[in-house]
Amino acid sequence: MKISSIPLRAVTGAYVLHSGLEKQSADEEHAKRLHGLASGTYRTLENLEPPRFTKLLSVAEIALGAALLAPFVPDRLAGAGLAAFSGGLLGMYWKTPGLRKDNSIWPSQAGIGISKDVFMLGIGLGLLAG
Repeated sequence: MKISSIPLRAVTGAYVLHSGLEKQSADEEHAKRLHGLASGTYRTLENLEPPRFTKLLSVAEIALGAALLAPFVPDRLAGAGLAAFSGGLLGMYWKTPGLRKDNSIWPSQAGIGISKDVFMLGIGLGLLAG
C-alpha cells in the first residue's frame, strides 16, 4: 500500500464497511427495496429471496470494506474490487428509469444516492492503475 493511497482507502473502506454492517440488520421492507432495485437491472438476481440477497450484499460490502482498510492487501487488488463493485452500482444507475434526467447522464433527485458511486469508481480505477 502506498502512503498516498491511505486516505482514499481509509475513507472509502470505512464507508463501504459501514454500509455492509448496516445491511446486516435490514428489515424485510428494506431488503425488498434493495432486491427490487438490483434485480430490476440484473435479472439473474430475481431468483434470490430479498433477505438472502441483502445478506449476501452485506457480506460483499463488509469484505470489500475490510480489504480496502487492510494494509496488507495490495492497492491494485483493493482497487479492482472497488472498481467492480462500484461499476455494478453504476450499471443500476444507468439502467434504472427515473434515476437520471431525461436524455442526460446527470442524476435526477431519485438518482443522487447511486450516482455518487462514480467517485468510488474513480478511486478504484486510481488504485488499480497505481
